[in-house]
Amino acid sequence: MQHDKIAVVDFGGQYAHLIATKVRRAHVLAEIRQPEDPDEAFAGFKGVILSGSPSLASFGEDADWNKGILDLDVPVLGFCFGHQEIAKHYGGTVVHGKQEWGHADLHILQDHPLFAGLDKVEQVWMSHFDSVTAVGPDFTELGWSVLGEGAEPHRYAAIGSDRLRRYGFQFHPEVDDTLHGDAMIANFARKICGCRPTWTMEKFVDEEVQRIRDRVGDRSVFLLASGGVDSTVAAKLFAEALGPGRLKLLHVDNGLMRKDESRAVCAMFADLGLGDDFHFVDASDAFLAALEDKIEPEAKRRAIGDTFIAVFEGEARRLGLQDHLLGQGTIYPDTIETGGTKRADTIKTHHNRVPIIEEMIAAGKVVEPLADLYKVEVRELGAKLGIPHEMIWRHPFPGPGLGVRLLCADGHVPDADLLARIAPAVDAIAAEAGLRAAPLPIRSVGVKADLRSYEHPVLFHGQADWATLKQLAGRVFKTVGGLNRALWNLTDTMPRSFLPLAAGMTRDRLELLRECDHIVMEALRRHGLYDQVWQCPTVLVPLEIDGQGRELCIVRPIRSERAMTATAAELPPALLADLRRDILALPGISGLTYDLTSKPPGTIEWE
Repeated sequence: MQHDKIAVVDFGGQYAHLIATKVRRAHVLAEIRQPEDPDEAFAGFKGVILSGSPSLASFGEDADWNKGILDLDVPVLGFCFGHQEIAKHYGGTVVHGKQEWGHADLHILQDHPLFAGLDKVEQVWMSHFDSVTAVGPDFTELGWSVLGEGAEPHRYAAIGSDRLRRYGFQFHPEVDDTLHGDAMIANFARKICGCRPTWTMEKFVDEEVQRIRDRVGDRSVFLLASGGVDSTVAAKLFAEALGPGRLKLLHVDNGLMRKDESRAVCAMFADLGLGDDFHFVDASDAFLAALEDKIEPEAKRRAIGDTFIAVFEGEARRLGLQDHLLGQGTIYPDTIETGGTKRADTIKTHHNRVPIIEEMIAAGKVVEPLADLYKVEVRELGAKLGIPHEMIWRHPFPGPGLGVRLLCADGHVPDADLLARIAPAVDAIAAEAGLRAAPLPIRSVGVKADLRSYEHPVLFHGQADWATLKQLAGRVFKTVGGLNRALWNLTDTMPRSFLPLAAGMTRDRLELLRECDHIVMEALRRHGLYDQVWQCPTVLVPLEIDGQGRELCIVRPIRSERAMTATAAELPPALLADLRRDILALPGISGLTYDLTSKPPGTIEWE
C-alpha cells in the first residue's frame, strides 16, 4: 500500500534520523531529505520537519538552503535550528545567547493540536546556543521554558501560525528526555498533517529482507561479528535474507575486549545456529602495535578501524572470500557522530566509518541493513527475528572496545592557564552546596549544540544528594567555559594534587581496565541493576592523585534508549560501597569517581 509520509530535512544535527524514527514510531513513514533538494523532491509528502544543526542561525550560517521548502503547501515544523529559521523567515528575531543544556520545563500557553493530551507543563530537552527573541505578525507564542527552579524564563520556546501552518520548537521533542515528545511528533504527523498510521516494524523487516536480496544479488556477505547487539541482529537479518551458505562471520579478538568476551561470543553464535560459518582470529598483537604511539582519541579510533579492515582483508584472502561484500551492523549514531552527513560535525570517528570504509562504501562493497536505525529499534528488530532476550539486551559495547575507555597521555598538563582561571569559579559554585570542586588536567570528547568539544571534567567532593549533584553539574556547564563533564569523588578526602602521567595502550593497562570493568558489571548484576542501567562504561585515565597510584578509575552508568541523548543513572550506596572496596584495592588505582554527566554535553564514551 501507499503510506502517507513526512519529509525530515537534515541540516546535519545529531538527531535528524532520530526525528524520522520517532515519526515511524507513530506508524507514519518518514524519509530524509537534504536542504538543497528542489521543491519537486517533496512531492507526495504530507508535511515537513526541519531538523537541528551545528550551524548558528544568528550568524546566517547555512543560509543557502532551499527556502522554497517554506512555500510548500503542507505544514512545516522546525526543531532548534529549524525553529529559528522559521522564525527568521517570517519576520522574527534570532540572537546568539540564552543557551540552555539539558532538562527544562515547557509552559504551554494555549490549547493546541500539537500539544493534545499533554499537561500544561512538560519536561523538554534543550541543547542550543541561539534563541528566538521575537516572532513575526502571523505567529503566536505557544510556550515558554525555564531551565531549573529560579532560572530566567526563556521566551518563544514554542511558536506557531495556524494560518500559515508553520510551527517551531526550540527544544528537541525527538529525544527521549522530552518526556512526551513522541506525542508532540505524532500530533504533528496525524492531527496537523492528517497522516494515516499505517507504517510498522513488521513492514520494515519484510522490505529490508528484500532490499538485502536486491543489493547482494547472487554474491555472499562477510560480516565482522563483534557479539554486540548490532552485529548480532545484522547477522540474523542477513541469514534470514540470504539463506544457508551465503553468510560468513568473522569474530576478531582485538585485545580490547572485556574479560572472557571472545570465548562468550563464539558460544553465543553457535547457540544462534550460525556456528557453521563462524570464524575466529586473535589479532591482539596487530591492534596493540597499531595503537602503540597513539594518544589522541581520533588517532586511536582511526588506527583501530584501519586495523579491523587489514585483519578482515587478510582473513578474506586466507578463506578465499575476497569477492564477498562486507557486512556491517552500523547503526545511525555511528554515522552521524562521524560527521556522516554534509552538515554534521565529527564528534568521534567510529571504527566502521574510517576513510577506508568510506572508500569501500563508495565502491559498493559494503552492506549495512541497520544504518537508519537506533539501538532501541535494533532490539525490537532482534526480538522479531527470534534472538533471545539476554542477547539483544546486553549492554552496548563500542566497536573500538576498551581502546576508547583506556585514555592515553603524553604527561603534559593540557590548557594549564584555563584550568588555573576557572578553578576558583567551580569551587565557589560547589561551596554554595557545602562541597569542594576542581577542574582536572585531563580531557574527553563531548558534544554541545551538535558540535564536538574536547574539554575538561570538573571533580566534585563531599556528601550531597543526587538532585544536588545533578543541579551543580548543570549550573557549572551553563556558567563556566571549558568543561564538558562532571565527576563525583567516591573516596573519603578531597585530592590536593593531580599529575597527568605519560601512558600508552599497553597489555598491563588493558588488563587492569578489564578487571575494573568486570568488577562493575558483576556489581550491577549482583544488585539487580544490570537491566535497569542501559550502559556503564568503566574508564581509566593516567592521572596520579596525591602521589598515589597511576590510574584514575571512572564509572559512568547511564540511562538512554537511542544513544543520542543520555542521563546519568543513580546507583545505590550499597553498590557504590562494593565498588570502593573492590576497585580501590587493585594495585595501581589512584582514585575512583562517578561520572554525573548527561549527553549533551558529554558523549557516552569518553573518547
